[in-house]
Amino acid sequence: MLVADDNRIVLWGLERLIDGEKPCMEVVGKATSFAEAIELADKLRPDVIVLAINLAHDSGFDVIPEIVARAKGVVVLTGLHDLAVHQRAMLAGARGIVHKEQAPEILLKAIERVHQGEVWLDRATTGRIFLELSRAGTGWRAHAPRKEPALLTARERELIGELAANVGANYRTIAGKLRISERTVRNHLTHIYRKLGVQNRGELLAYASKKRILPRS
Repeated sequence: MLVADDNRIVLWGLERLIDGEKPCMEVVGKATSFAEAIELADKLRPDVIVLAINLAHDSGFDVIPEIVARAKGVVVLTGLHDLAVHQRAMLAGARGIVHKEQAPEILLKAIERVHQGEVWLDRATTGRIFLELSRAGTGWRAHAPRKEPALLTARERELIGELAANVGANYRTIAGKLRISERTVRNHLTHIYRKLGVQNRGELLAYASKKRILPRS
């Protein structure tokens, strides 16, 4: 994992926090600027990059797409609660948003979920962000061929509804709500992704919102 922040004390803390989870995750590189982050990502090809959205007063929105191409996912670390900032980061290709004042275990969970191909967002902003993502499509494979939701079974639609209602929940939790096994959840998702031409949970929810597959609240 690569961590990037212009505060060396923060970097020290992130390294200690993440390395405390070995062998599940560990820091392989640290950067204090976007240029350094890109250089290290090129060299190290980390699975996940934890990126402060502002480094040395530079904005990282334009850099996120470059970094995304070099890792499985990017988790943005921010001190801002501005929804517009979160939207820009997600539209640029980030897969998770974590506030700096949140508990350390939240960051660890976000890293784990993003590594699994999922999305980590604050529940309060999830609906609005997914709506914007479904409209804009930037960074979410808008160019990929989409198939019609009519191909979905009733059970698959029910699963999508649970995913939308429980954003951030792991597959075990979703399985428990549907009274099926975790393996069955994963099998259903594999079929859903193939049917709709999406790659992961984030793209699925953005597409489902656009196509109005999600149940009304």
